[in-house]
Amino acid sequence: MRTEFGTLAREMNLSRFVIKWYMENAQINQIEAVNLLFSKESEARAENRRARLFKRAKFPAMKSLEGFDFAGVVFHDSCSKERMLDLDFVENAENLVFFGKSGRGKTHLAIALGILATQRGMEVRWWSTADLVRALGKAKKEGDPGKLIHDITKADFVILDEFGYVPFDVDGSRLLFQILSGCYENNSIVFTTNLQFSQWGSVFGDRELARAAIDRIIHHGHLVKFEGPDRRMQDSPMYQGKNESLEALDRSLDEEGVPLVHPVLRAATEGDGAPV
Repeated sequence: MRTEFGTLAREMNLSRFVIKWYMENAQINQIEAVNLLFSKESEARAENRRARLFKRAKFPAMKSLEGFDFAGVVFHDSCSKERMLDLDFVENAENLVFFGKSGRGKTHLAIALGILATQRGMEVRWWSTADLVRALGKAKKEGDPGKLIHDITKADFVILDEFGYVPFDVDGSRLLFQILSGCYENNSIVFTTNLQFSQWGSVFGDRELARAAIDRIIHHGHLVKFEGPDRRMQDSPMYQGKNESLEALDRSLDEEGVPLVHPVLRAATEGDGAPV
């Protein structure tokens, strides 16, 4: 009882003098009442902190690990599914590269892990990589990219979504490299990408810069491959309707008489859902 009071009182930042005085003079029922008060305050503070962490992370959507289908997710020996879900990689400042075609669940899983991390009291930052590079460029023009770089590199866990979908200019590449370098061996980064490392040079516009970035990422990094069908296509009403939806769309032509059905949609409705 008194030990619990001492622990909770220190959490409330009471001085040692006040804690000692109260423990020497208070009755048991008084200590019980104060313990309950402190316990409720501690719970409220923890909940408020989780809410602040979630807000600062700026996730684009709510995603959960509950019900996530790991059937198409391939883990390697260096990082198991269990280790990932325990967030051991964050504790050890390791990186994860989620690699696979679009629609395989990379972003969903990255966001779900980020939300889990905020619930465990960790600072997280989510960025679309293209938006981040644009924000860095804007900050540089305004004279102070360091503030944004510091905000990201101080986080425990950074998510760079859709890495490589849009090429960077030289300034953007160098500013992004500052973030990668600042996080190296200090913070964890999760990348979602559909590009092999051999293609990263074209994204950075500088092979040497790309090589230096890759070295830092893979030194303490783990590859997680996302295979299987396109989840978005499988969830689409067009896919569920299969030939009926396809035939309805085929009857819609543009002004030049060209069918409006995208080849990928046709492949998905007629085949196994894999991109052409």
